Amino acid sequence: MSTMTAPKDELVKLAESRMKVAIAENTWTDRQKLALTCRILFEGGHDSGLAGQITCRAEAPGTYYTQRLGLGFDEISAQNLLLVDEDLNVLDGGGMANPANRFHSWLYRARPDVNCIIHTHPLHIAALSTLEVPLVVSHMDLCPLYGEVAFLEKWPGVPVGNEEGEIIAEAIGDKKAILLSHHGQLIAGATIEEACVLAMLIERAAKMQLLAMAAGEIKPIPENLAREAHDWISKPKRHSAAFDYYSRRVLNRHNDCLL
Repeated sequence: MSTMTAPKDELVKLAESRMKVAIAENTWTDRQKLALTCRILFEGGHDSGLAGQITCRAEAPGTYYTQRLGLGFDEISAQNLLLVDEDLNVLDGGGMANPANRFHSWLYRARPDVNCIIHTHPLHIAALSTLEVPLVVSHMDLCPLYGEVAFLEKWPGVPVGNEEGEIIAEAIGDKKAILLSHHGQLIAGATIEEACVLAMLIERAAKMQLLAMAAGEIKPIPENLAREAHDWISKPKRHSAAFDYYSRRVLNRHNDCLL
């Protein structure tokens, strides 16, 4: 049966049904996926020394996995991840968690839909954050972020206190991302795959915005088309496929992260 005269909504449904069959689910554990995410983000320019935290919920309520303070993203493996509670007590593993993880605990409390949090200081996000302007989404590839990025204009200081956790959790609301002035970015993902893909995307968005601002005035895209693109690109299967691609690419140089 030919689809050359089918309307767009039918073609979208057809593509979605095909993706469910054609794109297989990966078989990595959450610890392995979190370690892969650290390596992917390292290669994607998200490293900033020891700054930034990447976490995902663990099996027991009120616990999550995170990296050990003192290790860079490029050194994280499934084996050296820590299991901590919301007070940052280490339940399994050696060393200590980053004290700035405290605001992750507040966000997990506020958002039961969030299973992975990525907070980093990549170069272009950090540069944009110094201008105290919101992120602008005005390109098709960036549309998974359309309507999903909150903005915290005033820097509350180093996020090691409960106050910063409350401020950031309130500021992000029900959105999937936030740009933090004079600081960095945070992604609140339903899955590790989604969080990783959006973190890669938000840094690209900041780079694109800075380049566009240097050349002229950024023009908005139509809201209805932006939302259509948001919904199309944001499918879990597409996030999973993108994560698997990033993983294959990074495993060429970082195959030790799965151990």
